Amino acid sequence: MLRPRIIPTLLVHQGGLVKTVGFKDPKYVGDPINAVKIFNEKEADELVVLDIDATVNGAEPDYRMIANLAAECRMPLCYGGGINTVTQAERIISLGVEKVALSAAAIERPALLTEIAERIGRQSVVAIIDVRRRTGMFRKGLEVTTRNATRAHSMTPGELSEELERAGAGEIVINSVDRDGTKAGYDLELAAEIRERVKVPLTILGGAGSLDDIAELIGTCGTVGASAGSLFVFKGGLRAVLINYPASEKKDQICAEGFARYRA
Repeated sequence: MLRPRIIPTLLVHQGGLVKTVGFKDPKYVGDPINAVKIFNEKEADELVVLDIDATVNGAEPDYRMIANLAAECRMPLCYGGGINTVTQAERIISLGVEKVALSAAAIERPALLTEIAERIGRQSVVAIIDVRRRTGMFRKGLEVTTRNATRAHSMTPGELSEELERAGAGEIVINSVDRDGTKAGYDLELAAEIRERVKVPLTILGGAGSLDDIAELIGTCGTVGASAGSLFVFKGGLRAVLINYPASEKKDQICAEGFARYRA
């Protein structure tokens, strides 16, 4: 069985590294290249970089930034933000990036995933599904959103994850809008539902506040990607900026604890 992956996710806004809460109020936390250097030293399993401006601004991916990140990164790198065409995806892969991530473009046109997968390989295509829980009297339940949670879609996360898998996604990322930046723990109910519905690798993002949250996610889903932002860029209740990541021995311990819960 493959070992679960523990994955820092970095958000880029106006060229800088930021962290949001509920997809809002981006707080500057440093330079993306410096963060990559630190995660190199800490031997992170993988790194995800998402440009949160590109799609909402209708902008092309920042190829210079991507090239600089790829040149520095010594771990598998996934980039997302502003990808709308096969040509863009191919160019990003040619810069040394292992995977490209799509959200709005894939949800609005799933055939794009098929086209990209045929050109760069399914293993390099990631579909990100941003999900929020609606609690109002008339709109309860799970809702898929895009464009930094400003646009809602009718399909449920489960239905959409199956459709995007069929279209060509080699990995599904479920990102909790409500838990983003809260450090309140993953949405385990949602994670378990999607794990039952897709066969491709699954990554869960949003809410991790401790390494035990990661072990709990593994205990719920087994082999899974556990991704986090705040957990790896902040330290303590005052949210002091400190890039951090568990050492190899600690990662092994977390995975062992999680699998023990999963098998039980």
